[in-house]
Amino acid sequence: MLDIEEGFHGTTRLDGLKAAAIFRWPGPIHEGKGECVLVLDRRATSEQRAALLRILGGDDTEPGATIFQIFSITCDTVHEPIISDIDFELDIDARTARARIDGVLETRGAPILNPVTGSEHRVRIEQPEGFEFAVAEIGRGWSKTDAPINFELDDTYGQFAEIHLCQSGIVR
Repeated sequence: MLDIEEGFHGTTRLDGLKAAAIFRWPGPIHEGKGECVLVLDRRATSEQRAALLRILGGDDTEPGATIFQIFSITCDTVHEPIISDIDFELDIDARTARARIDGVLETRGAPILNPVTGSEHRVRIEQPEGFEFAVAEIGRGWSKTDAPINFELDDTYGQFAEIHLCQSGIVR
């Protein structure tokens, strides 16, 4: 899920828009054979939708520079984009999130809990040279997707991060 606070592609402003990319692979990502569907904010203009498709498809990105470019080359099936309202709330520091796209996706995130005390357990990953994020808070996640890609994840890995991207990757 993306909540674009401020951004652009060429001269097209993307401030305030939301988008989602849903991926699924039958095995390890690097083995390919994945499928993808992109969900674009209904509020976006046709120019903004075109820009979001190029960004999420990794079309204008240096090879290997962003997660979107890398994931795009591992997907054999790319479904038609979905235009929808996207309801998304995120609090990175609290490690909580909730998103809903009617008929497509429901997901939520929560902090990891200490199995003995039940208190929140904070874990963070820093990647000085990573292409996914620079720093991410780690938590738990639940997701259920419907057509065109169907799967359900229950109490699994989740990450919460703010990213700043350009065609060369993470801006540090």
